[in-house]
Amino acid sequence: MDQNNLNDFDPTDTYDHYDAIFQPDYDRYMRDYESYQHYVGLCEQEAGGSSDGPKRRRTYIYREREEAEQRLIDDYFGDDEYEPKYPEEKFRRRYRMSSRLFNKILNDILSYDVQPLPEYFSYFRSRLDATGRKSIGPILKCTSAIRQMAYDTSPDAFDEYLQIAERTSRECLDHFTKCIHVLYYDKFLRRPTATDIQKTYELHEEKHGLPGMLGSIDCMHWDWKNCPKSLHEQFKRSTNKYPTLMLEVVADQKLWIWHANFRVPVANNDLNVLYGSPLFDAEIADIAPECSFVVNGHTYRKGYYLADGIYPAWSTFVKMFSVARDEKTLKFKRVQEAARKDIERAFGVLQGRWGIIRQPARAYQINMLKKIMYCCIMLHNMILEDEGFEVNVRDLFVSPTPHIQRT
Repeated sequence: MDQNNLNDFDPTDTYDHYDAIFQPDYDRYMRDYESYQHYVGLCEQEAGGSSDGPKRRRTYIYREREEAEQRLIDDYFGDDEYEPKYPEEKFRRRYRMSSRLFNKILNDILSYDVQPLPEYFSYFRSRLDATGRKSIGPILKCTSAIRQMAYDTSPDAFDEYLQIAERTSRECLDHFTKCIHVLYYDKFLRRPTATDIQKTYELHEEKHGLPGMLGSIDCMHWDWKNCPKSLHEQFKRSTNKYPTLMLEVVADQKLWIWHANFRVPVANNDLNVLYGSPLFDAEIADIAPECSFVVNGHTYRKGYYLADGIYPAWSTFVKMFSVARDEKTLKFKRVQEAARKDIERAFGVLQGRWGIIRQPARAYQINMLKKIMYCCIMLHNMILEDEGFEVNVRDLFVSPTPHIQRT
């Protein structure tokens, strides 16, 4: 080949008898050359250069967010002159809380003033984009996050009504859960104080006739549909279709959740969750408040939790008798089983109020699931406080009975 024509070399030209010896090398070179040509074509296509294939362009959809925000205000909030279109009962049903509590949360997020201001708080502040157009309002963003948690819908389910794109809806949920955790964790998911423990004693002695009862403890499973393959062995269960995450909860008779422990690896049963739980860290460090109570003339320094049979035989757990041998043990068994319904009711209300933790989780990151779970629990306690610890019957979750018979 002429050295002056090296630039005109074409690898598809006819080759001489030496190529028969190096045929495997030639084939390998041709495959690499074709792959390189394909890569160059993709790069030109992405850069918008000349290419034979179709160019991929971003689809822009103009969303009328100003009209959507005004429509939302007219429907649920109103103003000084006009009442909202939907009454408070409809607001309570669709937001899972009263309008008073929603406005309080919104004002707390907007009035949070710590420098430097975290990104997830500044996300809800109104500002102008590059075109001078006002950004999505905080009411729309908070509404999108709450609707996703309440109805367990996909991020773009309310695009037509709220005029918010799918990616923006995901960001709303992520930043909203962070804001709730920063604002309300110390109050609504705190450890009980001595005053709280004394009130809990009085409540359970009045309602159940059990002095010294701190609450009931149990675990709940949350299926993880999109669990990464690398984590399947840590969270899978033989009885479930998907890997599961477990939530350990302590709740009292008013369904207030005093303790929550979520995301324990190798959490195949309640014991594994308990062994990794921080429930007794304060007692081990000897910093827990001492609230004594008296039963049959005996004074006890610490309270106890009602538990089922799988929990260990510790002094802080009171379990029912597996076999009732006389009238006394039979009565205690009935009282203990009736009192432990509190934790089942708490799980039912929590899942009925927030549908996102009732259905299999779709998120891929475990930290996102953890933020969602704790956010739902804190909002659950906030709603109980806002309503005077009175739970609406509609919040009780009842698993529907299937009407289709499978053969």
